[in-house]
Amino acid sequence: MCLAVPGKVVGIEERDGTRMAKVDFGGAVKDVCLAYLPDIEIGDYAIVHVGFALQRLDEAAALATLELFARIGALEEEFGDPWSRAAAEAGTAPGTGTAPDGATAPHATMPPVTMPEEAR
Repeated sequence: MCLAVPGKVVGIEERDGTRMAKVDFGGAVKDVCLAYLPDIEIGDYAIVHVGFALQRLDEAAALATLELFARIGALEEEFGDPWSRAAAEAGTAPGTGTAPDGATAPHATMPPVTMPEEAR
């Protein structure tokens, strides 16, 4: 599955004439191209698809979406380690089994995403 996922810009740099960002997706930090959002700043949230920041998003909406994606396992599927996930599904990885929330072990490895109280 390929999602457009909201993330928080935590760093910005110029690389070979292209503005790039480090974007945090609820614990997974990835490099993202800012060509379509040249005025985005550190601390802003953006919707990212296939490595490109496409649209600015407010923090409450971004955190609500990240929380939902984490709850359904989409963040682990999109950003998790495929080798660990495959080993867990095969029952050969340490810690395989079911987490208290009913998720299988690979899903339980993503850090929790919490919304600010005012966004709830």
